[in-house]
Amino acid sequence: MVEPIGDDLGLLMAAAQRGDASAYRQVLRDAVPVITAVARRRGVSADQVEDVVQEVLITLHRARATYDPARPFLPWLRAISDRRAIDLLRRSGRHAAREVHDPIAYENFASDQQQAESVLDADDRAQALRRTVADLPAGQRQAAERLGLAGESLEEASAATGRSKTALKVNLHRALKSLRQRMGVKDAAEEGDDV
Repeated sequence: MVEPIGDDLGLLMAAAQRGDASAYRQVLRDAVPVITAVARRRGVSADQVEDVVQEVLITLHRARATYDPARPFLPWLRAISDRRAIDLLRRSGRHAAREVHDPIAYENFASDQQQAESVLDADDRAQALRRTVADLPAGQRQAAERLGLAGESLEEASAATGRSKTALKVNLHRALKSLRQRMGVKDAAEEGDDV
């Protein structure tokens, strides 16, 4: 690769400072190979060299008024390029230190996160059900808590509450119907009517 002659770039940059737009475009075009070489020498990966080039061109644009035409242009350009390459390497290093690059870890994290969200959703639904059951009339609430939530048998619930098995069944049926309505769940009989 043939580098542009530094004196020529210095003259072009001086002309650009005086407002010559074509000289400025030429400086930017001729600076790209120099910037690329500096970035590669610094160890910037091939996929990030373009980022360094863009950063240097932006810096060059912002700092163009600070260039002293009495001094050589190439060392000034190389110093800017070197600093931007180092900046990118530092950012990449910090980013890499915080990031996990293991595809299996991503898969496990995603499934763990979905599982955690599923558990949280189930807990939320269980709490909503408990609150709704607590709002039921006493007989219905007692039947729902003992037969539905606690999983007691009819005999156990009847012995504990002093109610007959038939009364518990009726109260449970009414509680379930009321819970379906309050929680917005269609009854199986209602679903058959929709067909």
